[in-house]
Formats: sequence, C-alpha cells, structure tokens
Amino acid sequence: MNIAKANGIELAWDSFGHADAETVLLISGLGTQMIRWSETFCTGLASRDYRVIRFDNRDAGHSTHFSASPAPDFDALATALMAGRRPDVPYTLDDMATDAIGLLDALGIAKAHVVGRSMGGMIAQVLASEHADRVLSLTSIMSSTGNPVLPQAAPDVMAMMMRPAPDPMIDPEGFLAVRLAFARRIAGTGYPFDEEAHRAILLDEVRRSYDPGGTARQIAAMAVAGDRRARLANITVPTLVIHGVDDPLIPPACGQDTARSIPNAVYLPIEGMGHDLPRDVEERTVDAIRKVMADQSSAEGT
Repeated sequence: MNIAKANGIELAWDSFGHADAETVLLISGLGTQMIRWSETFCTGLASRDYRVIRFDNRDAGHSTHFSASPAPDFDALATALMAGRRPDVPYTLDDMATDAIGLLDALGIAKAHVVGRSMGGMIAQVLASEHADRVLSLTSIMSSTGNPVLPQAAPDVMAMMMRPAPDPMIDPEGFLAVRLAFARRIAGTGYPFDEEAHRAILLDEVRRSYDPGGTARQIAAMAVAGDRRARLANITVPTLVIHGVDDPLIPPACGQDTARSIPNAVYLPIEGMGHDLPRDVEERTVDAIRKVMADQSSAEGT
C-alpha cells in the first residue's frame, strides 16, 4: 500500500500490472475500501496490457478521514431536500471525483480507464462528464443517475443498510451478524453466497479502519448529488454499464437509465447478480471491461 497527497488530502492506493501500461482506475462503493476490488479481479483486469490502480476513497480505509465533521443528521438532511434546499454537507461526489484526479496527478498519469461500482460508479460518471480529457473509457457498475423518478431500494434493504451495527471492537460477532445479513440480502439469487469470503473481507476492512461516521458522510454526499442525466449526456468516451438483474439496493432500472443517458453506452445486465460482484461473475465482468477498453484503444489508433 502507498500514500499519495491529492486534492489536499491523503489517499491510500496500490496497483497491479506494469507501471508503464495504460491505467485502469478502480473506484470503490459506499463505506467500502479498496480491498473490495479483489486481487483476482485486479490481476485479471491487468493481465499484460493494463496497470490497475485501486484506492481508498476519502473517509475510508487508510485515506484521510473527515472526523472533525460530525456525522450528518439524516432527518434534517431529508427535510432540507424535500423543501428544495441544498443542505450543507462535509463534501460532495464532485470533491471525491477531484480526489481521483488528484491521485492521477500525483502518480503522473495523464489519462485512465475509469471503473466504479455503486457510489464509485457515480463518482466515475462525474469524472467522465466533468474531466473528459482525463478519461479513456467509463465502466459504471450497479450504479444510478440520480433520476428522482427511478425506483428506490426495497424498504427492508434500506432499513438494513441504515441499521447501526455493534462496534466490532466490542462485539465482533454481533457486528458480523448484522453486516452479513445485509450482504446476504443484497447478493442476488443466481450465485452461492460465500459467507466465509464475506466474513473475511468485513474483518479485513475493520482491521484496516472502522469509521461508521465516514460512511454516513459519504451517504450525505450521495444524497445531495442530484440528477446527473444532463451531465451524462455529455460523455463521449466508450462506456459500459453493468448491472445485476437481482439488485435490490439499486434496482436494475437505475442501470438501464444510466445506459440510456450516456450516448452509445453498452448495457450488460447479469442474471442472478445482486448488489455484489461474486467470484463467479468476475471473469465475465473483466472480459466485458477489457473489451470496452480495447475498443477505445482501437478507435484512438485509427
């Protein structure tokens, strides 16, 4: 793991593949850390053609945490949004996109293929729309556009996501029970749920950094992000949108809307996949991402 100074903060990152190859930048989702991008996924994507970089978003892992900013009051946040007011939040998705640009700057990388999952897909969308000169291709996985008419998460899923878990330092089994129940609920029906793998990644993340306040601040950034469709209409790079057909957290209609909103985007629905990237779909996902990146390289060479 390495630390880079970017956009006035520190970002933890690591990489796979050759340092002089074209770069793929992986952006993590809400409350998760860069290690959610598994090493098999990263090495499969890197192969001999690409350098794959994953990093901890602000307020996650070993990157800078905004602990001086209190956790948002979600009732007050919802009230302000319903009244048409933009509430003050510690930072926005645009700030997080600028973090990614700062990381590329710190590493001397002019352009990158950008891949984001869930909240990371939203950040990747902002990158491709607002920093077009830095993005070679875009892959948005299990994400959304912010379109207010889209279906929301199933009520029980939202309740489980917002339910506080016991402190893992005091009650590790209670913490795991809550987080594993949520992971199982959003995982989809088409692939076996690997409880041991989920347990291991949850414990690895706790060992790296445990900060529920950081997750709350990331939720606030998502809450004020608004409708991105007008921004997405300006994206010109090759784009792939991947979404699980069984996703109960960000329903498939959200992925479809993302693909409709980006000119010439390719939409890849995956049967049986929920809000997760199970090992059984890694190869298919990697192949699809590598194809859109290769298509971009071929187009640039003509």
